[in-house]
Amino acid sequence: MDAYFVETLVHEDDALVQARQSGRSTTMPQAEVAPNQGKLLALLVQMVGATRVLEFGTLAGYSTIWLARAVGEHGHVTTFELEPENANIARENLERAGILDRVGVVVGKAAESARRLVEAGTEPYDFVFIDADKPSNPAYLEASLQLSRPGTVIVIDNVVRNGAVIDASSSDERVGGVRAVLTRIAEDDRLDATSLQTVGVKGWDGFTILRRAR
Repeated sequence: MDAYFVETLVHEDDALVQARQSGRSTTMPQAEVAPNQGKLLALLVQMVGATRVLEFGTLAGYSTIWLARAVGEHGHVTTFELEPENANIARENLERAGILDRVGVVVGKAAESARRLVEAGTEPYDFVFIDADKPSNPAYLEASLQLSRPGTVIVIDNVVRNGAVIDASSSDERVGGVRAVLTRIAEDDRLDATSLQTVGVKGWDGFTILRRAR
């Protein structure tokens, strides 16, 4: 089904194909979003008119390309990547796609990188994509809220984890990180959210999408 949808509705040019394939050389091979999910991110960015995007988790820059193209030539994407070797691969892919000038790849621990942006009084972001280490999801959400404004949309990836997220007794820190961030969202009356399951080339998973109302 994913192959059919991609072939019918999603155009991957050579830059996207090479970025997706280069993910095999990162520290987390084949962890990038599927092509139709990348297109979804781009559509969401365009639908909300976002020109400033924040991304937690770069890897080879596949989703970054979708986001950077969606913000347009006058927009900007800031993306956090822990591993320098992944960041180098991403920069090569972004340059090949012709959009390196509108992307800032920040290397280091994402929570620390975000804290520096907060301390610097960085202009709020319009759209945030959280797709990094799952135990840190609550910290990434808190940072995102400090770097957002009313109307900002936040997408958190990989929240189903093959159904494991319903197990409150799970010892998996990734499951714990997802459950903790969902609880945090539910308790914040500024946030309006939903989660959806997905089944496709990336297996059984899903994402949470939320909007900051105030």
